[in-house]
Amino acid sequence: MNLEELKRLCRLSGVSSREEEVRDYLRAQAEPYASEIRVDALGNLIVTKRGAKRAPGRLMLAAHMDEVGLMVDRIHEDGTLGFQFVGGINRQVVIGKPVWIGPNRVPAVVGMKPVHLTTRKEREKIPARDKLYLDIGCADANAARALVELGDVAVFSDDVQEFGAGLLKAKAIDDRVGCAVLLALLREELPMDVTFAFTVQEEVGTRGALGAAFSVRPEIALIVEGTTAADLPGLTGGQRVCSVGKGPVLPYMDGGTIYDRSLFLLLRRLAEENGIPWQTKEYLSGGTDARAIQRSRAGVRVAGMAAAVRYLHAPSSVASLSDCELIYKLARLFIGAVARGEIE
Repeated sequence: MNLEELKRLCRLSGVSSREEEVRDYLRAQAEPYASEIRVDALGNLIVTKRGAKRAPGRLMLAAHMDEVGLMVDRIHEDGTLGFQFVGGINRQVVIGKPVWIGPNRVPAVVGMKPVHLTTRKEREKIPARDKLYLDIGCADANAARALVELGDVAVFSDDVQEFGAGLLKAKAIDDRVGCAVLLALLREELPMDVTFAFTVQEEVGTRGALGAAFSVRPEIALIVEGTTAADLPGLTGGQRVCSVGKGPVLPYMDGGTIYDRSLFLLLRRLAEENGIPWQTKEYLSGGTDARAIQRSRAGVRVAGMAAAVRYLHAPSSVASLSDCELIYKLARLFIGAVARGEIE
């Protein structure tokens, strides 16, 4: 997998419902290798790659293009902006953070009441969303309206940095790592026909995946994702969920899906036979596109793999570059196993 491409993907803006920038990049990269390519009514990018043969089980790999962000819903008389969260964001991680608003990338900072004007009781609590605002440096509402509109989305700053022991810091690692893996696989000669679905609006309810699954009609689907890691000092056991740097996370269950047991065991076997370290989640929560895909039409057998990501849905998420590479290797092995009919 091209790690520089992963960085490039993380820098792109793709708040849920505004995935165009990500989709345009992926489409341009995929077109030379695609047998068929299309964008559906919801905005999903569907790419089919012909392989060496047709094999048992129509196979789809899925990764979502969208990321969490903010949406402008008010313009105040003083020139500041009110906003809604798009996707699940912890309020305390956005205060004071830089964002870019709208297609013209208007710079802004997430602001709140100055600390010297707060009461002791207020300082003990995380401010409610309606107590936060976007500061774009305007003196009044008219000046602000000249720069932004209601419904414009804001994305976190696109700084990307390698640091520490092979770690990557960036926004939107969830799920640009999945997009990077699928794109790398698309460029290879495949042992069977595979459809790649780059989906929209996962962060607001796995909306795009349902439409993609209905049109592709897969029998088997592999969802490639980022998932919460809490491997921090003071946390033990299930509190840590999973750990950065310990290999792909293979879920058997989460808040939205019980994954196909045979596919889970196949991924585990492939990892162990090929020296790929793997882990599973020790605390079950959240959900992925798997829940929508699994329930489409007459049902789909689903499997998942994910990169462990610290500070998920925050302006600076952290993942291991080696984990990302191992996910790509395991996904490639999975396609080969499906092509050989190694599924019960």
